Amino acid sequence: MTRALRAGLTESGFIDGKDLTIEYRWAHDNYDSLPALLADLVKRQVAGIVTVGAEPLALAAKAATNKIPIVFVIDGDPVSIGLVESINRPGGNVTGMSLMSSTLEAKRLELLSELIPKGTKIAILVNPDYPDTDFQLGSVETAASNIGQKIHVLNARDEDELNTAFTTIVEQRAGALLVAADPFFSRSHDQIIALANRFKLPAIYGSREFAVTGGLISYGASVATAYHGAGIYVGKILKGVKPADLPVQLPTKFELVINLKAAKAIGIEITPTLLSRADEIIE
Repeated sequence: MTRALRAGLTESGFIDGKDLTIEYRWAHDNYDSLPALLADLVKRQVAGIVTVGAEPLALAAKAATNKIPIVFVIDGDPVSIGLVESINRPGGNVTGMSLMSSTLEAKRLELLSELIPKGTKIAILVNPDYPDTDFQLGSVETAASNIGQKIHVLNARDEDELNTAFTTIVEQRAGALLVAADPFFSRSHDQIIALANRFKLPAIYGSREFAVTGGLISYGASVATAYHGAGIYVGKILKGVKPADLPVQLPTKFELVINLKAAKAIGIEITPTLLSRADEIIE
């Protein structure tokens, strides 16, 4: 996705290595390392900070500086976690892109329930360390109650817990899986997809990247579009626009992607109704 970020910068007139230099810092899921990483960037007086993939990164950047412009890409609601004052008027030195993916879990549950026999239990995989987990679970539980769907919630915050969670899914005889939107799950998509396909679990995910790499179904906003937008915002800020004057950008479209090859591999037939609603079909 850094390619999409650089494309946005280029569109704004800034080429990496020519007009500016992009330096990368990786936390590798170790949020305790964020203060030191950000303190170094602040000390170096960088022109801007882009945080991608998780709300804790954006919040840590905001805590580190109220002067250096910050552009974020996150899954959830930036207002509810105190990242910005409002969508239209972010305030301060922070703005960015939100995929609003965590607000779509109920819709994903409904889509998944269309694929499985009535009465089948659906497992919900969440990361308990993710800030929006309580909201995700609340919306899924409400949706499940409304359609009479049985669900079983499982937690995973690292690779070992992912393996354990899938073992539990099999033991609990869940017949399908909803993988909640979460940055850790996105980074672990290869492992999650391999486990779901190994146990022949119909699964739905939060972004297209899952479906194109072997997952069954995804429903969510375009991640590449968000990163591209972040690059454009950085370009505007470098030209003098204040972050406070740049509204947080929200998705205007959510894409349903279906992988027919994955469906065949796990032995499930996609209904014609669902296929007709797909924005992209992978064969």
